[in-house]
Amino acid sequence: MAKSHILIVEDEPEIAEILRDYLVKDGYYVSLLDNGDEAFSFIKKEKPVLILLDLMIPGMNGKTLCREIRKFSNVPILMITAKVNEIDRIVGLELGADDYICKPFSPREVVARVKAVLRRVAPDRQDHVLTGGLFRLNRDTHQVFVNDHELILTPSEFEILSVMLANPSRVFSRNSLIEQVQGYSYEGYERTIDFHIKNLRKKIYKYLPMKKIIQSAYGYGYKMVL
Repeated sequence: MAKSHILIVEDEPEIAEILRDYLVKDGYYVSLLDNGDEAFSFIKKEKPVLILLDLMIPGMNGKTLCREIRKFSNVPILMITAKVNEIDRIVGLELGADDYICKPFSPREVVARVKAVLRRVAPDRQDHVLTGGLFRLNRDTHQVFVNDHELILTPSEFEILSVMLANPSRVFSRNSLIEQVQGYSYEGYERTIDFHIKNLRKKIYKYLPMKKIIQSAYGYGYKMVL
């Protein structure tokens, strides 16, 4: 069986090689690049299943590269950076990153997150088509249609919508969404859920401007009203 291909875009050789060694040991095929321009061409040609992307890389920087990737691909992107400023994390998520990992980190934690992301984007043969209101979601093809218009979603946005569409009107706490969508939880991720929800609302609003589909349960979480 072919190994899942992961691309690491990181200009610090020691970090890149440690991550590669851990991922290879876990059964993945890994490519290393240290330049954003080279990575852009590589991703279009090779189509890796997941990208570990450092923000501060030569050539096209990580934020720009993430934005450009999202114009043609929904491949999961995990951003890696030494920056811990919340504004940087927010910008990265708004550009379409699925997760944000701050240095220093445990390589084992990175591998665990990679596994969790790849598990949730794998096709689910049970209940592979969900419908509700004007929504139609196909887990096999990772497509969502709203009023016959396709929504272009990141993997995290897709999973959040999938969980909520399967349970209309149910109020989900942020922690509950984290566990069901990410498969793991860690400090600070509640804010990440908020920004994924913000992006989802924007995309849905484009086709359903008169309806507030994802509503806030203040002080608790969110629910989907069809």
